[in-house]
Amino acid sequence: MITALRWLAFATAAFAMNFPILVTLSTSLKSTRELSTNPGLWVQAPTLDNYLAVFQVTDRLNIFLYLFNSLSVALIGTVLAVALALPAAYAIARGRLGERTLLPFIVNLRAVPLIIFAIPLYMMFQWLALLDTRLGLGLILTIVNLPLALVILVNAIHDLPAELDEAALMDGASRTQILFRVIAPVCRPAIVTSLIFGFITAWNEFLFGLMLTTSKAVPITVGASFFFAASGGGVQWGMASAVMIVGALPPVLLGLIMYRQISGSMTAGAVKG
Repeated sequence: MITALRWLAFATAAFAMNFPILVTLSTSLKSTRELSTNPGLWVQAPTLDNYLAVFQVTDRLNIFLYLFNSLSVALIGTVLAVALALPAAYAIARGRLGERTLLPFIVNLRAVPLIIFAIPLYMMFQWLALLDTRLGLGLILTIVNLPLALVILVNAIHDLPAELDEAALMDGASRTQILFRVIAPVCRPAIVTSLIFGFITAWNEFLFGLMLTTSKAVPITVGASFFFAASGGGVQWGMASAVMIVGALPPVLLGLIMYRQISGSMTAGAVKG
């Protein structure tokens, strides 16, 4: 009985949390005629017409370009953030450089509303000719991802015994060799977790994509809004829902595939004997 109640509570919570996704999915599978008569979750006559319409490239709408832009800037913002965070985390964890000042300052920057940086970043990017470029948006996402990656990697390196470094030093290895040949392989789960979280965060970024891009580097989060009135005559709910489902698939699938990797890395070192 208790087990049944637990599963009931779990199912209720899962349904409540995923209700918006279910509504969007069901809407994307309905025709315009059915949407006007059937606003519920159940789809009477499923159709893929909305998805076919989304993938039809026009002069104003190109979902392939939006997806490619999102992939490009997410990879830049993720890989570059981890590449910068790894040596910084090693210096903080092993050398105690900035552990009480720099690290809290960087982490607290992530808690500040990003809209505060909007005007200075726009002016700086305009001066550097980085507006509406994948590189420019990728650099911003690097800054957005850096605090979380730094925290994850600092904690991971803290959990490693210092004897690893001492043994490598006795063998004649330099600090750079220790970092990339000893520390990095052992911290691979934490590095992968940082990459996953960074990719999901960068893919879902909307604010800077809206501010800093206009046509060439528009990400899918911003480009999806262009489909709401793609054919005129009011909001095209079916098409808008379809493009939102397509845009949400990459981070959702990545999270599902790498769930065990993420959970294992986040709990590593939580219990010490």
